[in-house]
Order: sequence, then structure tokens, then C-alpha cells
Amino acid sequence: MFAVVVIGGKQYPVAKGETLTVDSQEGAVGDTLTFDRVLLVEDEGKVIIGKPVINGAKVKAKILSQEKGEKLHIRRYKSKVRYRKSTGFRAHLTKLEVESIT
Repeated sequence: MFAVVVIGGKQYPVAKGETLTVDSQEGAVGDTLTFDRVLLVEDEGKVIIGKPVINGAKVKAKILSQEKGEKLHIRRYKSKVRYRKSTGFRAHLTKLEVESIT
């Protein structure tokens, strides 16, 4: 059984027991989150597609960790004026484990 669920404005294909990394979600490590924006569910060959979401379908996931992503380096340069600027950015991420799809 798998589903396509919207988490933080992005679509993720998920299956029971799978771990995935998404943009930061509120909650402490060990908390259970419920996502009700399920777009598609496949169960034993039977596919249900929402219009746009499936009423009553839910995906429950447990927070495994709150972490930071890889560092991105941003550089700016303007020719002829010797202007150079360098900054970095690390996205806040949440690692989830899918517990159930109903």
C-alpha cells in the first residue's frame, strides 16, 4: 500500500514503514503527525484518486529527528567595482517515519 500526500506544500509518495525527509514540521522528536491531504492511495492494485483530495484518508507519521540540511553557498559578484559577498544557508528539515495509511 502506498499513497501520495501533501506535506508543506510538496507532494511525497509514501509507504508504511518508509522514512522520508521533509521541510521543517512543528513537533518534538517522538510526536505523531497526521496528514489529511492525501491525493492518491493504492491498495492491492486498487487505485483511488482524489478530486483534489481523498475524503477521510489520513497518513500518520512519527518524527524521528529535527536536523539541518547540507550547507548551500551563495556568492554575489559585481564586475568593475570589486564587490564580492558570500553567505551560507542550511535548511531546517524533519525526518519522518510513516506509521499508517488509512
